[in-house]
Formats: sequence, C-alpha cells, structure tokens
Amino acid sequence: MTPETHDPQTADEKFDDEHYPAYTMGRAAEMLGTTPAFLRSLDEAELIEPQRSSGGHRRYSRSQLRLAARVRELVDQGTGLDAACRIVTLEDQLQEARNHSGRQDGSELATG
Repeated sequence: MTPETHDPQTADEKFDDEHYPAYTMGRAAEMLGTTPAFLRSLDEAELIEPQRSSGGHRRYSRSQLRLAARVRELVDQGTGLDAACRIVTLEDQLQEARNHSGRQDGSELATG
C-alpha cells in the first residue's frame, strides 16, 4: 500500500511531498501516541513499508503516518491488528474504486 518513491529536488518540494520519508520511528511513534513496536507490527503485516536510511533505520512519510493512525484508531476500539489492517486496506480499495467509477461516469457524461 506504499506509493512509489518520490525524489523531490528542493527542500520546499520535500516539505510538500506526502510520500517523503521525513519521520524517524521514534518521532512517528510519538506523533501517533504509540510505540515503535506498533509501527514495526504494521511493517510485519505488510501494511506500511517504511523506507530505510543509509544506516538501516526506518523512515516514515506523512501518508504512512495517516494510515498508521487509522489502524491505531481501530485497534484502540478493540479490533485486532490483522483485522484493522485488512479493514483499512479494503476501505482504501473501495475509495479507489469509487474514484475510478466517478471518473468514468464523468467521462461518459462529457462524451455522451
């Protein structure tokens, strides 16, 4: 579920890039109010694949942290981690299908 890697050239582009791996595991865990172990479990579940620094440390993007926050909310409500990951994955697939369907409907209206 991790988007392709972007390689912005300027500092401004890096700040604006949702996929730029700007956050260390410790900072990401702090922002989410969780533990590094929770983030590692999302990596093990293959929901989030953080980029690695040259030293091998995990680095997270804002989009990955939003995804982790959604899973954490479900886990906090009593949903198991595997189920929460699956729910988030299915929600994203459904939204993507709706977006695709909406684009097709719009193009059919424009040509019809």
